[in-house]
Amino acid sequence: MILAQSIRMAVMSIVGNKVRSFLTMLGIVIGVSSVILLVSVGQGVTGQITSQFSDLGTNQLTVIITGRGAVTSLTAEEVAAFSRVPGVDQVSPTISSNVTAKYRNVHTNVSLEGITASYEKVQNFHVQSGRFLLDIDNEYRQKAALIGTETAKKLFGADNPVGREIQLNGTSFQIVGLLQAKGTSLSGSNDKKILIPLSTSERLLQSKGIQTFTVTALSDKDVASVKTAIGQILDRKFLRAKDAYSVFDSKQMLDTLKKTSGTLSLALAGIAGISLFVGGIGIMNIMIISVNERTREIGIRKAIGAKKIDILLQFIIESMVLSTMGGILGIGAGLGLTWLVGQLTALQVGYAWNMVNISFLFSLFIGVFFGILPASKAARLRPIQALRTD
Repeated sequence: MILAQSIRMAVMSIVGNKVRSFLTMLGIVIGVSSVILLVSVGQGVTGQITSQFSDLGTNQLTVIITGRGAVTSLTAEEVAAFSRVPGVDQVSPTISSNVTAKYRNVHTNVSLEGITASYEKVQNFHVQSGRFLLDIDNEYRQKAALIGTETAKKLFGADNPVGREIQLNGTSFQIVGLLQAKGTSLSGSNDKKILIPLSTSERLLQSKGIQTFTVTALSDKDVASVKTAIGQILDRKFLRAKDAYSVFDSKQMLDTLKKTSGTLSLALAGIAGISLFVGGIGIMNIMIISVNERTREIGIRKAIGAKKIDILLQFIIESMVLSTMGGILGIGAGLGLTWLVGQLTALQVGYAWNMVNISFLFSLFIGVFFGILPASKAARLRPIQALRTD
């Protein structure tokens, strides 16, 4: 009964000072909504990247060549030789740059990659119509191209692009296949690109060699031995020059990504937690002012029989109601902002329901913790002194 009466009095006090109560809760609202938004976006992005890595498998090795002296790349033959390393399944070299693609009077800047036929399996890219690039396209330097869905829509609208000719930096290419939609990844949109044979791209881009290629091992167990063998070959090639190349395996990259993401989420939650703490100080400040303003009210209640515990409970509950209402509003704002980010951007968001529960309990704790001091001050007031106060 006392509890219900205390809650009713707390709500009446908050309603009686709507603007001041809202401004007091604002710190809690901002803190809780920030925690939920940042952690939700972080979890979503991490899940998206993890899913992309999982689709590619954990048996991949990415090799980046920086070289030594004047030699800063490998030839296509040198890269192809890695397919003879024991434990290697596929090797997929890539040359990439940006080009201007033009069809009739429509043109666009687009990412272009020179690839081999192994790209389809290694990078998990497939066509939805037409055909993929073949070894013979590379062998005879065919001017054949695969086009991503975004680029196809930009150049051809709703028309089927397969069989049509486009200009890439002024050179004519025939589109032989339309790629399946892949969405975005760490490197950007996978649908706004054009793929052509590796040998053709060397001439078109006037590239002097290959600096990036991907190797897939036959199984996860072969990854370590293949990585060692690749390192030995490149050490001989570049005479053990420091930083001449880097080899990353996908499992190592995924583990590093998860650790980095976890640390970043923790840091973001910590920063948002500071705003919650500041919001709690604001509540304590307002509660102290409220005690000073209601000194005569406290004196009257004590004079007619209210005990210390009644006054203590009244102000702690008022503080809890303030912080809890702020927490609930913050949860609503955080979930709403998370939904908006998912709708208006290309980011994938994951609702952090565990953080919703933690934020609610934390805002409740803040109300109790920061309400103790002003409630104790109110409870210690003597009735006579309180009644003498103007």
